[in-house]
Amino acid sequence: MMKVLLVDDHVLIRKGIVLLLNNYLDIEVVGEAGDGEEAIRLAVQLEPDIVLMDISIPNGLDGFTAAQEIRKQLSDVKIIMLTMHNQIVYIQKAIEIEANGYILKNSEGGKLYKALKTVYNGKVFYDVGLPPEQLEKLFKQKGKGKQGLLTVREQEIVRLTVLGYTNVQIGERLFISSKTVENHKSNIMQKLELGSKAELIQYGLTNSLV
Repeated sequence: MMKVLLVDDHVLIRKGIVLLLNNYLDIEVVGEAGDGEEAIRLAVQLEPDIVLMDISIPNGLDGFTAAQEIRKQLSDVKIIMLTMHNQIVYIQKAIEIEANGYILKNSEGGKLYKALKTVYNGKVFYDVGLPPEQLEKLFKQKGKGKQGLLTVREQEIVRLTVLGYTNVQIGERLFISSKTVENHKSNIMQKLELGSKAELIQYGLTNSLV
Protein backbone atom coordinates (compact mmCIF):
# COMPACT_ATOMS: atom_id res chain seq x y z
CA MET A 1 0.00 0.00 0.00
CA MET A 2 1.45 3.35 -1.07
CA LYS A 3 0.78 6.12 1.44
CA VAL A 4 0.44 9.47 -0.35
CA LEU A 5 0.36 13.03 1.01
CA LEU A 6 -1.22 15.48 -1.45
CA VAL A 7 -0.16 19.14 -1.41
CA ASP A 8 -2.12 21.68 -3.46
CA ASP A 9 -3.73 24.98 -2.47
CA HIS A 10 -6.81 24.42 -4.64
CA VAL A 11 -9.39 22.36 -2.76
CA LEU A 12 -11.28 21.25 -5.87
CA ILE A 13 -8.09 19.98 -7.50
CA ARG A 14 -7.18 18.07 -4.34
CA LYS A 15 -10.61 16.48 -4.11
CA GLY A 16 -10.48 15.46 -7.78
CA ILE A 17 -7.07 13.82 -7.35
CA VAL A 18 -8.21 12.04 -4.20
CA LEU A 19 -11.26 10.66 -6.01
CA LEU A 20 -9.01 9.48 -8.82
CA LEU A 21 -6.46 7.81 -6.54
CA ASN A 22 -9.17 6.15 -4.45
CA ASN A 23 -9.91 3.98 -7.48
CA TYR A 24 -6.60 2.18 -6.93
CA LEU A 25 -6.53 -0.44 -4.19
CA ASP A 26 -2.80 -0.07 -3.58
CA ILE A 27 -2.92 3.69 -2.87
CA GLU A 28 -4.03 5.44 0.31
CA VAL A 29 -4.17 9.24 0.44
CA VAL A 30 -3.25 9.72 4.10
CA GLY A 31 -3.45 13.51 4.15
CA GLU A 32 -4.01 16.77 2.27
CA ALA A 33 -2.21 20.09 2.71
CA GLY A 34 -2.88 23.51 1.26
CA ASP A 35 0.48 25.19 1.85
CA GLY A 36 4.12 24.42 2.57
CA GLU A 37 4.02 24.74 6.35
CA GLU A 38 1.05 22.38 6.60
CA ALA A 39 2.76 19.98 4.19
CA ILE A 40 5.86 19.79 6.38
CA ARG A 41 3.81 19.29 9.56
CA LEU A 42 1.64 16.55 8.05
CA ALA A 43 4.59 14.79 6.41
CA VAL A 44 6.38 14.49 9.76
CA GLN A 45 3.16 13.38 11.45
CA LEU A 46 1.94 10.90 8.82
CA GLU A 47 5.25 9.66 7.33
CA PRO A 48 3.93 9.08 3.79
CA ASP A 49 5.82 7.07 1.20
CA ILE A 50 5.26 9.74 -1.45
CA VAL A 51 4.45 13.46 -1.36
CA LEU A 52 2.59 14.77 -4.42
CA MET A 53 3.72 18.39 -4.31
CA ASP A 54 2.40 21.38 -6.25
CA ILE A 55 5.03 24.04 -6.98
CA SER A 56 2.95 27.21 -6.66
CA ILE A 57 1.61 27.10 -3.12
CA PRO A 58 0.96 30.11 -0.83
CA ASN A 59 2.22 31.47 2.48
CA GLY A 60 5.91 31.88 1.75
CA LEU A 61 7.13 28.36 0.95
CA ASP A 62 7.04 27.21 -2.67
CA GLY A 63 6.79 23.50 -3.41
CA PHE A 64 10.53 23.09 -3.95
CA THR A 65 11.41 24.65 -0.61
CA ALA A 66 8.75 22.64 1.22
CA ALA A 67 10.01 19.44 -0.45
CA GLN A 68 13.56 20.13 0.70
CA GLU A 69 12.39 20.76 4.27
CA ILE A 70 10.41 17.52 4.27
CA ARG A 71 13.45 15.63 2.99
CA LYS A 72 15.57 17.01 5.84
CA GLN A 73 13.24 15.32 8.33
CA LEU A 74 12.21 12.26 6.29
CA SER A 75 15.18 11.20 4.22
CA ASP A 76 13.42 8.21 2.61
CA VAL A 77 10.29 10.03 1.43
CA LYS A 78 9.74 10.23 -2.32
CA ILE A 79 8.76 13.57 -3.88
CA ILE A 80 6.75 13.99 -7.08
CA MET A 81 6.18 17.53 -8.35
CA LEU A 82 2.61 17.77 -9.66
CA THR A 83 2.27 21.07 -11.51
CA MET A 84 1.01 23.00 -14.52
CA HIS A 85 4.51 24.42 -15.16
CA ASN A 86 6.46 22.75 -17.96
CA GLN A 87 9.13 25.45 -18.43
CA ILE A 88 12.77 24.39 -18.35
CA VAL A 89 13.48 26.54 -15.29
CA TYR A 90 11.08 24.51 -13.12
CA ILE A 91 12.25 21.16 -14.45
CA GLN A 92 15.88 22.14 -13.77
CA LYS A 93 14.99 23.07 -10.19
CA ALA A 94 13.20 19.76 -9.64
CA ILE A 95 16.27 17.91 -10.86
CA GLU A 96 18.52 20.10 -8.69
CA ILE A 97 16.60 19.21 -5.49
CA GLU A 98 16.49 15.55 -6.58
CA ALA A 99 12.72 15.26 -6.87
CA ASN A 100 11.89 11.66 -7.78
CA GLY A 101 9.18 12.62 -10.25
CA TYR A 102 7.64 15.46 -12.22
CA ILE A 103 4.23 15.26 -13.86
CA LEU A 104 1.90 17.84 -15.35
CA LYS A 105 -1.61 18.41 -14.02
CA ASN A 106 -3.14 17.97 -17.46
CA SER A 107 -1.86 14.38 -17.62
CA GLU A 108 -4.36 11.54 -17.75
CA GLY A 109 -5.12 9.67 -14.54
CA GLY A 110 -3.35 6.52 -15.65
CA LYS A 111 -0.12 8.43 -16.07
CA LEU A 112 -0.32 9.77 -12.51
CA TYR A 113 -0.74 6.23 -11.23
CA LYS A 114 2.23 5.12 -13.33
CA ALA A 115 4.30 7.96 -11.84
CA LEU A 116 3.41 6.89 -8.31
CA LYS A 117 4.21 3.22 -8.97
CA THR A 118 7.48 4.02 -10.72
CA VAL A 119 8.71 6.33 -7.95
CA TYR A 120 7.52 3.99 -5.20
CA ASN A 121 9.64 1.25 -6.78
CA GLY A 122 12.74 3.40 -6.57
CA LYS A 123 12.91 4.80 -10.10
CA VAL A 124 12.66 8.33 -11.49
CA PHE A 125 9.59 9.47 -13.47
CA TYR A 126 9.72 12.78 -15.36
CA ASP A 127 6.91 13.30 -17.87
CA VAL A 128 7.43 16.92 -18.93
CA GLY A 129 6.80 16.98 -22.66
CA LEU A 130 10.49 17.24 -23.61
CA PRO A 131 12.40 15.01 -26.06
CA PRO A 132 14.27 12.27 -24.14
CA GLU A 133 17.67 13.60 -25.24
CA GLN A 134 16.89 17.10 -23.93
CA LEU A 135 15.69 15.72 -20.60
CA GLU A 136 18.81 13.56 -20.34
CA LYS A 137 20.93 16.67 -20.96
CA LEU A 138 19.21 18.47 -18.07
CA PHE A 139 20.00 15.60 -15.72
CA LYS A 140 23.64 15.62 -16.85
CA GLN A 141 23.84 19.38 -16.18
CA LYS A 142 22.71 18.95 -12.58
CA GLY A 143 24.97 20.84 -10.19
CA LYS A 144 27.09 22.28 -12.99
CA GLY A 145 27.59 25.97 -13.70
CA LYS A 146 25.91 28.78 -11.80
CA GLN A 147 22.21 28.16 -12.50
CA GLY A 148 21.97 26.31 -9.19
CA LEU A 149 22.70 29.59 -7.44
CA LEU A 150 19.39 31.07 -8.55
CA THR A 151 15.99 30.49 -7.00
CA VAL A 152 13.04 29.49 -9.19
CA ARG A 153 11.70 33.05 -9.02
CA GLU A 154 15.08 34.46 -10.07
CA GLN A 155 15.36 32.03 -12.98
CA GLU A 156 11.86 32.97 -14.10
CA ILE A 157 12.82 36.67 -14.03
CA VAL A 158 15.89 35.91 -16.16
CA ARG A 159 13.70 33.97 -18.61
CA LEU A 160 11.20 36.83 -18.96
CA THR A 161 14.03 39.34 -19.34
CA VAL A 162 15.47 37.31 -22.21
CA LEU A 163 12.03 37.29 -23.81
CA GLY A 164 12.02 41.10 -23.75
CA TYR A 165 9.59 41.85 -20.93
CA THR A 166 10.04 45.11 -19.00
CA ASN A 167 10.22 45.19 -15.19
CA VAL A 168 6.60 46.36 -15.07
CA GLN A 169 5.44 43.53 -17.35
CA ILE A 170 7.44 40.94 -15.38
CA GLY A 171 5.90 42.24 -12.15
CA GLU A 172 2.41 41.92 -13.61
CA ARG A 173 3.04 38.32 -14.68
CA LEU A 174 4.55 37.31 -11.33
CA PHE A 175 2.19 39.40 -9.17
CA ILE A 176 5.00 41.47 -7.64
CA SER A 177 5.94 45.15 -7.95
CA SER A 178 8.37 46.43 -10.58
CA LYS A 179 10.60 47.59 -7.71
CA THR A 180 10.75 44.00 -6.41
CA VAL A 181 11.67 42.83 -9.91
CA GLU A 182 14.45 45.42 -9.99
CA ASN A 183 15.74 44.19 -6.61
CA HIS A 184 15.68 40.60 -7.83
CA LYS A 185 17.66 41.55 -10.93
CA SER A 186 20.26 43.32 -8.81
CA ASN A 187 20.66 40.19 -6.64
CA ILE A 188 20.90 38.00 -9.75
CA MET A 189 23.63 40.16 -11.24
CA GLN A 190 25.61 39.96 -8.01
CA LYS A 191 25.21 36.19 -7.69
CA LEU A 192 26.29 35.57 -11.27
CA GLU A 193 28.95 38.31 -11.30
CA LEU A 194 27.43 39.94 -14.37
CA GLY A 195 27.90 43.58 -15.33
CA SER A 196 25.14 44.36 -17.82
CA LYS A 197 21.69 43.43 -19.08
CA ALA A 198 23.31 42.06 -22.24
CA GLU A 199 25.38 39.64 -20.15
CA LEU A 200 22.25 38.61 -18.24
CA ILE A 201 20.44 37.85 -21.50
CA GLN A 202 23.44 35.88 -22.77
CA TYR A 203 23.47 33.92 -19.50
CA GLY A 204 19.78 33.04 -19.92
CA LEU A 205 20.36 31.83 -23.50
CA THR A 206 23.50 29.88 -22.65
CA ASN A 207 21.83 28.08 -19.73
CA SER A 208 18.64 27.15 -21.64
CA LEU A 209 16.33 29.25 -19.46
CA VAL A 210 14.17 30.07 -22.48
